[in-house]
This record gives sequence, structure tokens and C-alpha cells, in this order.
Amino acid sequence: MQGNAQAKTVTTVPTVRKKTKASGGFKRWCRLLWQSKTGTVGFVIVSLVVLIAVFADLLVPHDPAENNLSNMLLPPFWMEGGSTEYLLGTDNLGRDIFSRILVGSRVSLLVGIFSVVLAGVIGLLVGVAAGFYGKWVDTILMRIVDSFLAIPSILFILVVLAVFEPSIMTLIVVIGLTNWVSYARVVRSEVLSVKERDFVRASFSIGTNKATIIRKHIVPNIISSFIVISALSVATTIILEASLSFLGLGIQPPDVSWGAMLTDGRNYLATNWWIATFPGIAITITVLGIIFLGDWLRDVLDPRNYFSKKGGA
Repeated sequence: MQGNAQAKTVTTVPTVRKKTKASGGFKRWCRLLWQSKTGTVGFVIVSLVVLIAVFADLLVPHDPAENNLSNMLLPPFWMEGGSTEYLLGTDNLGRDIFSRILVGSRVSLLVGIFSVVLAGVIGLLVGVAAGFYGKWVDTILMRIVDSFLAIPSILFILVVLAVFEPSIMTLIVVIGLTNWVSYARVVRSEVLSVKERDFVRASFSIGTNKATIIRKHIVPNIISSFIVISALSVATTIILEASLSFLGLGIQPPDVSWGAMLTDGRNYLATNWWIATFPGIAITITVLGIIFLGDWLRDVLDPRNYFSKKGGA
């Protein structure tokens, strides 16, 4: 009887520890997020934009591409002549601006996130290889980076989009293959700094495999800078996509884009300001939310901040 009781106790302890560890980690992240006002604001904004983009088809009160000339240029509902049926008014073709903003968030997030993922992966691999191996590897890779920097990125994007049919996939690939050089340069400089630290030198001295050193020592110590660059790149990519759509080389009708909405409203700013103002506000709020969240992630994922807070807890 006593032996059975001891065996039961031993088998149940690991399960309790696992639950406590997972619960404690989640509570720690929530506490750190709540302690940062900018991080909380950024998380709320980004979460709302993501939810809107995912469930846009269920949230829109009207078809965003439907023309209704009988209701064209209606003001927002709080202005004289406005209607609660069209909360933010309508554009020059009678399309509901509120519905178009909701659907347009999907395009902005798709282009912003996936182009940054593509650029980040390429830049991380190139930067780590150049900084860690050095010598002829560093020379060749950095000359390739310099050649990309010699070409104005916006000019290159415009030329490619003028040759190929503009689409979401084309924008993602072109922007991703253009913006990776900034990642490569920053990652390389971080790797060069981390590689000279004592714990990396000690790993080399005891014969640790290079791949293991990169995975366990190099990448964890540069990830905070990489995340900050990625967050800022998502924000700037959303603005870039809006700029290209504004110039007519981005997302094409009937697809909805915030930049294309700005184009539709630029000729009506003096008389019907709401057509361009609300998409501009949506772009501004989304970009600020991403930047706030990126700054918070930089502080939380910095190893020095982590260990200092853990030791003081």
C-alpha cells in the first residue's frame, strides 16, 4: 500500500510542474505587456486589424465593389445628409467607404507581412553567413548587397510592376526581393559583435560545431534587433504598398486597397474630404500599432533585459 502511494505521487508531480511552468510563462508575458502602455496599445491595434482582415467578409455591411450612383458622395452619418446605413459615407461611385476600409486591411496585411517574411529570411541567412564566416564569403555577399543598394529600390519596383501584371503575389515577391539588403547589413554587424564575445570564443575553444554556435549563441543574441527591423519593415511596407496603389501600379480594381482609396479621393479633398481621409487614418493607426508592438518586443526579447528582470523578480 505504501509503495503504491509513493508511485502515484512520483507519476503525478511532473504533470503539475509542466502546467505550472506553462501557466507562469503565459502570465509573465501578459504582465510584461500590461506594464508597457505602448506595447498594450500596439497589441490591441494589431490584434483588431488582424481580426478585421480575417473576418472582413462577415463584418462588411455592403459589397465593397458595388456601385450605387444614387448614393454617391454621401457624407459620414454624423454630418448633415449622412445616414447610419453608410457610417463613413460613400465615394464618387456610391461605394461604402466603411466596407472598403475593412476589406482593404486584408491586402495591406498580406503584402506587409509576407514580403517582410521573404525579405527577413533572405537577409538573415545572408547576414549571418557574412558575419560569421567572414573572409571571402563576407566579401562576395557584401558586394552583392552593395550592388542592390546602388539601384534605387522604388525605381526597381516601379520598373518590375510596369513589366509584369500588378497583383498581390507580384508585390510580395518584388518588395521582398528588394528590401532584404537592409536586414543583411544590420544582421551582419550584430553577428560580428556577438562573435567576439567570451561565451562564443569559449564555444570555439572546446570544439563546438559551428552550426550549433549559430543556433544557440549567435541567433538568440541578434533576434531582438531582427524583430525591431521586421516590425518597422511591416509598417514601411504597408506605406509602400499604399504609395504604389496610389500611383496606379499596386493593387488593381476590383480588389480593394487603402492606397487605391486615397487615389479615388485625391480629387475630392476640398469638397468630399472623407473619401481619402478615413483610409489615411486607417493606414496611420495600423502603422503606429505595429511600431509600438515592435518596440515592446525588442525590450522583452533582449537577453540582457530578460535576465535582469528575472534576477530582480
